[in-house]
Amino acid sequence: MTQLTPAQTPTIQISLINESTVLADTDVAPVVAALQKQVSNDFRPIWGTDAELMIVPKGAQPPAGSWWLVLLDDSDQANALGYHDLTTEGLPIGKAFVASDLKAGTSWTVTASHELLEMLGDPNINLTVFVQNSTTAGILYAYEVCDACEDDSLGYRIDNVLLSDFVYPTWFESFRTDGSTQFDRLNKIQKPFDILVNGYIGVFNVTAGSGWQQQTTEKRPSNLLHRGGIGTRRERRSIPHELWINSLPQRKIASNAQKEPGRSLHQLLECGPCISDLGQTSLRIWKVREKFLKFVDRLVALAGTFVELS
Repeated sequence: MTQLTPAQTPTIQISLINESTVLADTDVAPVVAALQKQVSNDFRPIWGTDAELMIVPKGAQPPAGSWWLVLLDDSDQANALGYHDLTTEGLPIGKAFVASDLKAGTSWTVTASHELLEMLGDPNINLTVFVQNSTTAGILYAYEVCDACEDDSLGYRIDNVLLSDFVYPTWFESFRTDGSTQFDRLNKIQKPFDILVNGYIGVFNVTAGSGWQQQTTEKRPSNLLHRGGIGTRRERRSIPHELWINSLPQRKIASNAQKEPGRSLHQLLECGPCISDLGQTSLRIWKVREKFLKFVDRLVALAGTFVELS
């Protein structure tokens, strides 16, 4: 496989912002160092994109033009503070929900690695691979580089920090035969579109028009539209980009953190004076977005009923 040299590789500036209440910056520093090695030594030669990671100190502004990787407790905290679908400048943003991982007994460092690599691989969350099954049928596969091999048990360590495995571009190439080449970093996947234990991939059946669904190890889509939690890449992929919301400026996020520490988005919306902190325009767009998601759910249910009747 042809590998790019550092001189040929674009470098993205990534601001790592720690908003989690369960991690100190001293906990994060060694993880950022390991992530830097993963991106530059493992990911860059295969995918052709490099990144320079930097921790943004508490109260400081992320450098202009940088993409964000934000460590948060959960999606409620993300929305309450004002972290949404893009950075303040409308650039890519990734989120890792640390407290949610700890509660579930999963590794937040694997999640951070997963989100970082997928943001670098498909920053606009709109890339797909089309596999045509016949002259009139086909399936779109989401261009996500970690979903198929995301389980903690499949990860690997750099400087004793557990990080996510990731697929190679060959994983998306249907002409490849079993065992003909390397399909992932740890060489555990043996064929294109193969999904390992607890893995998944987003699929869109263009013939059925059933929207984005999650295909699992069993090689069949689930019977519900799995858009993921609010703010996740799966959820954002199912949302038209005109409904995406920029994050609030850092000074406003800091103000929200001081005024409403630990409060959920639902609690903030019930607090009249707090609505202005979220921004009236963002709030209106968010409500339209929620209505759109409910509409999509109804369409998917109707499509499923039609398929069963036919």
